Amino acid sequence: MNKYEIMFIVKSDMEESTINQTVDTLKKVLTDNGAKMIEEKKLGQKDLAYEIKKYKTGYYFLFIVEAETKAIDEFNRIVGINESVLRHLVVKVED
Repeated sequence: MNKYEIMFIVKSDMEESTINQTVDTLKKVLTDNGAKMIEEKKLGQKDLAYEIKKYKTGYYFLFIVEAETKAIDEFNRIVGINESVLRHLVVKVED
């Protein structure tokens, strides 16, 4: 298994319960596909460097996981469909 850092930004105009539900859904996608959660950080609401879909702020989250390519591919697919997520980035960490 490879180690990945996954950062994503969730829309800032949603209720906290909806934001938490979105994060839980994305975490479940990873774990259901065999990924092991190493670390999970809620980085809070921050200003975006530039406007994305008319949003100037967003809630930032960071997952550090050990996963196979299958789990990462499924995560990318689900995030692409999920309208609550403004942006995401998956980086493979080389040890």
